[in-house]
Amino acid sequence: MKTIWDAATQREMHDRIARLAWDRPAAWGSFTAPKMVCHLADSLKMAIGDLPVRRKNLPLRYPPLKQLAIYLAPFPKGAPTAPELLARQPKEWSADVGDLQALLDRVAAGGPSTRLVEHPAFGRLTRRAWGVLIYRHMDHHLRQFGC
Repeated sequence: MKTIWDAATQREMHDRIARLAWDRPAAWGSFTAPKMVCHLADSLKMAIGDLPVRRKNLPLRYPPLKQLAIYLAPFPKGAPTAPELLARQPKEWSADVGDLQALLDRVAAGGPSTRLVEHPAFGRLTRRAWGVLIYRHMDHHLRQFGC
C-alpha cells in the first residue's frame, strides 16, 4: 500500500504534479486542473490543521467502514467533499502548483512529528491511515487529469 510517508512515493507525486497542464480536461467530474490543484493543496492544509474543516457525522467515522474506505475501496468519482476544500479560487497556475508541491514537502518531511488533525469525515486516524489516505486522494485526482 503506497503512503505519502515513503520517499519514492513523494517523488512520484512530485513528478505527476509537474506533468499537469492548466488546460488539460478532466476524464470525469467538474474540476478544472487549476481548481483540482487548489483542492489538493487545501486538503493538505486541512490535514495539518492550517485549514479548519467542519466535522461531518458520517458512518465513515467508524470501523470497519473507515478502514474499508481508506485502504480498499476505490475512490468514487464525483463524491461530495467539504465546502471548505472547494472554496479557494485558482490564481496563477505556476504559483498554485508550487504551493501544492511545497505543501506536499511540508507534510511529508515533517516525519513522525508532523501534527495531523482529526479528519472531518473519517475521524481520528493513525499516522499510517493518514499517509495512505493522502496518497490515495492525490492519486485519484491526478488520474482524473491523466497524470
